[in-house]
Amino acid sequence: MATTHLGTQAVPSGYYLNASRWAIEPVATDGGRLPAGPGTWRRIPTALALLATPVLGLAFLMFLPLIGILLTLQAAVSPLAGLVHGSAAGMAATMSPGWQPGEAHLTGKRAERDAVEAQGPPAEADEELEALQREIERRRRS
Repeated sequence: MATTHLGTQAVPSGYYLNASRWAIEPVATDGGRLPAGPGTWRRIPTALALLATPVLGLAFLMFLPLIGILLTLQAAVSPLAGLVHGSAAGMAATMSPGWQPGEAHLTGKRAERDAVEAQGPPAEADEELEALQREIERRRRS
């Protein structure tokens, strides 16, 4: 004989506990069926059923107001969180730097050397290039 039973299964008479639903179901006659639903049913002794029923009821009565308070707080805070999230996202969009094609904004600011290159190469590079150009022309002639 199985110790656990599924819903709508024919079982011998007795008391059955479904821990996932917190329910105790009495079955009056042999061959009676357990209620349909999720979870498995376990047969429990009558004395345990008489002790567990008030405990389950008391737990339900204790947690029902707590659940109500938590759901009310969630319903009140949810729209406020949406407002804060929406305004923060809008502010971040206006505060972010503009994107230009061909530029990589990995650090969030331009490198210092970019400003120097925009003005042109330094004077010593010009002298080196001219010397190199003279050397190339000299070798071509010889």
